[in-house]
Amino acid sequence: MQNTNEKQAVQGQLTTTSLLDQVNLPADMRGFSDEQLKALADELRQATIAAVSETGGHLGAGLGVVELTVALHAVFNTPDDRLIWDVGHQCYPHKILTGRKDRITTLRQGGGLSGFTKRAESEYDPFGAAHSSTSISAGLGMAVARDLADKDNNVIAVIGDGSITAGMAYEAMNNAGAMDSRMLVILNDNDMSISPPVGAMSKYLSRLVSSKPYISTREAAKRAVDMLPPPFKRVAARAEETARHAMGFGTFFEQLGFYYIGPIDGHNMDALLPVLRNIRDNDKGPILLHVVTKKGKGYAPAESSADKMHGVAKFDVVTGDQFKPKSNVPSYTKVFAQSLIEQAQQDDKIVGITAAMDSGTGLDLFAHEFPDRMFDVGIAEQHAVTFAAGMATEGYKPFCAIYSTFLQRAYDQIVHDVCIQNLPVRFAMDRAGLVGADGCTHAGAFDIAYLSCLPNMVVMAASDEAELKHMVATAATYNDGPIAFRYPRGNGVGVDMPERGEVLPIGKGRIVYQTEGIATGDKIALFCFGTRLQECKKAAAMLEDKGHSVTIADARFAKPLDITLTKQLANDHDMMITIEEGSRGGFGSIVLETLANEDLLGACRIKTMHLPDTFQDQDNPDKQYGEAGLLAEDIYQHIK
Repeated sequence: MQNTNEKQAVQGQLTTTSLLDQVNLPADMRGFSDEQLKALADELRQATIAAVSETGGHLGAGLGVVELTVALHAVFNTPDDRLIWDVGHQCYPHKILTGRKDRITTLRQGGGLSGFTKRAESEYDPFGAAHSSTSISAGLGMAVARDLADKDNNVIAVIGDGSITAGMAYEAMNNAGAMDSRMLVILNDNDMSISPPVGAMSKYLSRLVSSKPYISTREAAKRAVDMLPPPFKRVAARAEETARHAMGFGTFFEQLGFYYIGPIDGHNMDALLPVLRNIRDNDKGPILLHVVTKKGKGYAPAESSADKMHGVAKFDVVTGDQFKPKSNVPSYTKVFAQSLIEQAQQDDKIVGITAAMDSGTGLDLFAHEFPDRMFDVGIAEQHAVTFAAGMATEGYKPFCAIYSTFLQRAYDQIVHDVCIQNLPVRFAMDRAGLVGADGCTHAGAFDIAYLSCLPNMVVMAASDEAELKHMVATAATYNDGPIAFRYPRGNGVGVDMPERGEVLPIGKGRIVYQTEGIATGDKIALFCFGTRLQECKKAAAMLEDKGHSVTIADARFAKPLDITLTKQLANDHDMMITIEEGSRGGFGSIVLETLANEDLLGACRIKTMHLPDTFQDQDNPDKQYGEAGLLAEDIYQHIK
């Protein structure tokens, strides 16, 4: 009974948002007092918790920037002033304040709000982002365009301490400092990216925040400056800056051409508001404001969670317990991790590499078993690939585990540093195909096409969790060049798992199923690459009910393609359908080219089924594949 009363009390608190009720757009709160803005931040935090409890999504990051979000929209004239959120994990409070409050419970749902910033959704989202480290580059572009157009609006880019580890952020800062364009970069230092931030920059920021000499020097300077008349304040400020340089604090950013301010408490509105107002009214070149926040701030279950409830399913607001469906079938990610551990137990040359996604790729399990052979390089996919290439030159067997969508960021390194040198780097591509609520920015749609065109590359796709285990074993033993294997998000299909992975012959597919006996209808070949194999089996039953004879083949390899199997399917059937969870230009195109080169295009009718030539928005994965036309019924209708 007590728990019920607590829940009712919390829900009552969530619905009594008098200030938030008055805010439909940021302009509505610009007449609020500072005390009212503080109260608004409290209400916004509760509204964010309530919304994500219904939809699931990214919680911890948004809770960490509630005060910052309120302060930015209160101080700056958005949308004329451009506010860019890096990655967009933290943008839910921003969406609530910018005309999307009434739709916030549609987050990440079909036909609802995106879980990230999206230009097509609102004028308050000047730049769409779901991959990290793009905000400063985009902001600089907007600032330079403003200057060329003789406008005077502000440009603000908010980037986290995890995202700023990527090289692109420093390329942008280096350029911005040299151009001396007026813009504000806010470094949101919550000391907690998806995986713990790694590298020298994280350590530098931590030292900066925790240094007693720095804090005491700045505070003493502030107290002294406040007692001086305006002319002397300017002199004192310059002296304080000189002292900072002498002590070595903030100089990294200032050497890049930024005026460094901070660190300040990102949850203290009394600190945030006056600093932001001063920056707004200053015409100085690029400024970096260092703000310290706490991911999951204000919600005890998030604050106590190891990942600060970064990504959550629907949950109970009072307890924080998430409503995750239970399954006895392991996820593909876990099968990959366990299979890699088994291989590494037999081969001490195997190492794991990821780019700030150790838990997302399952390599946190590998790190637990082999801490000295696991390398999280931060949000730096380009570096991860070339780092792996370097290890491969020394006889090691690097498994570079990166989501398909993020591997796109390292394409030149795959071409130049791996494929041209024919180095045996193993690419484990998680989240291949459509990914549901994360939408088009995270879909692994293009890897079949962009890897299969590269000389020396081997490209595999697992049709189920047992096949994934075989492909990990195959990659572990393959030393003739680069090899990649793709697998989807979510759980496997429940097949019996082998005790150990089997090494597959390179470039050989398999026949999975053939109709027994003599059929009266056409002979149909379903040639599948990846986990649409289960839909092919359902479609085969439907076709057999109509009197057709069906053969299901699992290609296993898009490159090298099994030419013998491909020719057999074309010669022995009236129709062949290729099915894949990838874009046009992938497996189906490879099959068509092969048959053309073998003068077999006329041997049977051929159709290709792949993802549509569009960017599909977020939805339930089954609905997404239905929209893409890749369900069993679609295969049946394609043939019919």
